[in-house]
Amino acid sequence: MITIVDYGMGNLRNVQRACREIGVKASVTSDPDLVRRAMWLILPGVGAFGEAVQRIDGLGLRRAILDRAHEGWPLLGICLGMQLLLDSSEESPGAAGLGLIPGIVRKLSGNVKVPHIGWNDVLPVSPSPLFPDPKDTMVAYFVHSFYVDVIPETVAVTEYGVRYSASVRNKNVYGVQFHPEKSQSAGLNLLRRFTFIKPAGWME
Repeated sequence: MITIVDYGMGNLRNVQRACREIGVKASVTSDPDLVRRAMWLILPGVGAFGEAVQRIDGLGLRRAILDRAHEGWPLLGICLGMQLLLDSSEESPGAAGLGLIPGIVRKLSGNVKVPHIGWNDVLPVSPSPLFPDPKDTMVAYFVHSFYVDVIPETVAVTEYGVRYSASVRNKNVYGVQFHPEKSQSAGLNLLRRFTFIKPAGWME
């Protein structure tokens, strides 16, 4: 069972529908107690970093998410959800992210149209459960105005004005800047691989 964290921002039903398409049950909740019991967590998100932080804290979800992640249970952040895994964002100075992956989220700039909306190649640069074959590129759907630099935790990159992280990983914590639920079969396959990740201490 996948638990999708509902803090009032994000394509929750689209993510839930994508989970159903790969044959996995998924519940949507804003209850911290249910989050603390989740086996696989998805943190979606569309909108502003600062508002998302306020909503997560206002619902008492921060500690629940952090506890579960620190216990070794798989967590996947999607789009804004990935950005929330980091320390902070230029979008909302002073707003503290979850700090599960070190770094700062930066604003897209230069000679590109912002927000970035559309399909982009995703190139794996380091093996991970989401990208087990470094030669297996995919095309994914992006909608965002902010990005994460290429950092030690980067496992896949893309380029839109600048080369940046399409996916990051820190142990059991994963993030994708794109929307797998909108990325057709390639995105569904990535979600399926996420469900194959075993939590720490998993007993068959």
